[in-house]
Amino acid sequence: MAATRLGTSQPTLSRQIAALEAQLGAPLFARGSRRLQPTAAALALAEPARRMAAAAQACALAADAATAADDDLAGSVRITASEVVSAEVLPALLAGLARRHPQIQVELVPGDTLSNLLEREADIAVRMLRPTQGTLITRHIADWPLGVYAHRDLLAAHGGPPTPATMAQHRWVGMDQSTQLLDGFRAAGHAVDRRFFAFRCDAQPVNLAMVRAGVGIGIVLQPLARRTPDLVPVLTELSLPVLPVWLTAHQALRASRRLQVVFDALAEGLCAWGEAVPA
Repeated sequence: MAATRLGTSQPTLSRQIAALEAQLGAPLFARGSRRLQPTAAALALAEPARRMAAAAQACALAADAATAADDDLAGSVRITASEVVSAEVLPALLAGLARRHPQIQVELVPGDTLSNLLEREADIAVRMLRPTQGTLITRHIADWPLGVYAHRDLLAAHGGPPTPATMAQHRWVGMDQSTQLLDGFRAAGHAVDRRFFAFRCDAQPVNLAMVRAGVGIGIVLQPLARRTPDLVPVLTELSLPVLPVWLTAHQALRASRRLQVVFDALAEGLCAWGEAVPA
């Protein structure tokens, strides 16, 4: 049992005890009726040994901190994330990272196409779907719900919010070439075509800006909409999916303190961002 707790084998532990007894010139354990019992010499050494172990651990931690503060963290980390996450979520997180670790440089690749982490096109990826490459380091961070939102001035000009029966009478913001929203509406039982959307664009940050400006009703991440006071939730009875947030990194993460620091900072920040409710 002692060998297992220490992460070694019983023969190795026995040899180490024998070597220590030879140095001390006294036995450390005596065999009792059921198990080994520490001798007076072992008990006298126990507290000094604990202090030595604590001091060694403190030295190791101090050495790690000194290394992290110097060359280990200096360098670049390449991050890829969707355009909306890059523009709306990451700036505050990366500003905090820069204050804590100014020696870390960040390269950000905004885009909804999957960069190949295996070929080191990026070191860390923030994605809304689970990566399929089993050799990558992957962590599920959070689930961000979607909602339907409209600017309060748009609703006032239209005489109130839409209902499932009057949806087509309102202006909507949607995709142009992409069928993502069309497929979602049809799956929810609303057979619409692209003409349903009065404004169409395949760039998600542009669509978000249009919803914020009151061009039309759109689907927005709920944590993001909560940060825009003029956006009002509508059609709350509709069942919308949640977007899972996955943080993925190359296997090099295990050998790089710099990548570990950025990965952990993003994991903590993304989780907190989704849970925060601005006053």
